[in-house]
Amino acid sequence: MSLRLGDTAPDFTADSTHGPISFHEWKNGAWAVLFSHPADFTPVCTTELGRTAALSGEFAQRNAKPIAVSVDSVEDHQRWVPDIAEVGGVEVDFPIIADSDRAVAQAYDMIHPEEGDTSTVRSVFLVDPQDKVRLTITYPKSVGRNFTEILRALDALQTTDAGPFSTPAEWAPGDRVIVAPSISTEDARERFENVDEVRPYLRFADAPA
Repeated sequence: MSLRLGDTAPDFTADSTHGPISFHEWKNGAWAVLFSHPADFTPVCTTELGRTAALSGEFAQRNAKPIAVSVDSVEDHQRWVPDIAEVGGVEVDFPIIADSDRAVAQAYDMIHPEEGDTSTVRSVFLVDPQDKVRLTITYPKSVGRNFTEILRALDALQTTDAGPFSTPAEWAPGDRVIVAPSISTEDARERFENVDEVRPYLRFADAPA
């Protein structure tokens, strides 16, 4: 059964390039960016993990911890990490989980046999500090992920958690947010800055600082 938004992210204990990890304990009140890759020593995955490492500071600013998973062994991961670092130009500072028994992949429904084999597709899970699944994205194996979009989605979640807001199409940090329909325009103008009623059901306001 696949995970749904709002579900508690399955906990697991697994070996990784940073040693044994118990997922909920490891994330310890932070956001987690759990993402799978089909296999080590593959071209798209090498670029993806390098990009993730290059964004290490961006994730840290958002209290988010990336963690990768594939069905390959820790030994394979360790041999692959220097390649990622050389291609990406930055050291890999996040753990890569070894999931040879596919326990994590099965718990998170990361294996889609129609994609050609029993390796994992390119799944992404944003898990909040309360261990709830807040966003999922699944890419086919042939399409590399946009980690800038993953950061943008994380920003949107953290912004909307700060108040009764949602974000419009193409929203980026610093843009205005949409006031929740449950709040009247009058109340919104008392609570938020620069409320603009475009329609009775569509009110923009400045995002909280």
